[in-house]
Amino acid sequence: MENFIVTTTRKPDSAQEIFAEEISQKLGGKFIQREDFSFDLLKKNHDAENILLVKKNSLSIVTAEGELFFHPNTAHLRIKNLRGGEGDRLIDALKISDGSKVLDCTLGLGSDAIVESFIVGAAGKVVALEINPLIAEIVSHGLKNFSDDSPHILEAMRRVKVINTDCGEFLKTCADNSFDVVYFDPMFRRPIKKSSGLNPIRPLADNRPLAKEIIAEACRVAKFRVVLKEHNGSSEFVRLGFKIVDGGKYSSVAFGVIDKNFFPSVDLNSQAKCKTSVS
Repeated sequence: MENFIVTTTRKPDSAQEIFAEEISQKLGGKFIQREDFSFDLLKKNHDAENILLVKKNSLSIVTAEGELFFHPNTAHLRIKNLRGGEGDRLIDALKISDGSKVLDCTLGLGSDAIVESFIVGAAGKVVALEINPLIAEIVSHGLKNFSDDSPHILEAMRRVKVINTDCGEFLKTCADNSFDVVYFDPMFRRPIKKSSGLNPIRPLADNRPLAKEIIAEACRVAKFRVVLKEHNGSSEFVRLGFKIVDGGKYSSVAFGVIDKNFFPSVDLNSQAKCKTSVS
């Protein structure tokens, strides 16, 4: 893991400092008194790549690309649209509904997981995995503590279960067909220019391409389908055995699906035998 320190705002109260020390012990970082030092000077003095910043009611990460913090972002608008009867491209690809069990293997900033949680409701389950402990910490804290005037958003956020782990290792521990859907949204190695708001997360992102073995495990764990989000035109869909089911000419992203309903008797122990189908 990259070198990082934990600090507070310039004039913290005692609760902030106590919380900052607790987080530093939990994550293995060093707690540094903020005093009046700038972020650049703190990084230089302590040879740190990133700073986990403890504020009064929230957490953020200061990276080389800016400050990263939790916010429901587009999830708020997407849920509003869903409640109004409009569709959602991710939900259409996942084909989930009330009571579904979703394994989201790439939490990121949590927007997709929140929307998934809204759809599956209290009867369902969303487990979201994040390999980077700093991202997992700020998003988990945000999901538990963020305030919003919409009970639908709050309930959906509170239900998401975040686990800081490698998705490949976690999938190996899951029983066959233990989730209805397994979803992957890896960080694009070819950034979309208009997504500059994601720049602060890029230094922390896991840029490794998905391994075929991970997709094989996902096929075993998913009862109905495995879904991959990638940039439109990505060769990853073909390499990993996904059929593109949503990726229009003018869209920057596309969704691919491996649907087990069409091949109920296939041997999913081998990724080469994990067939694809249009939904």
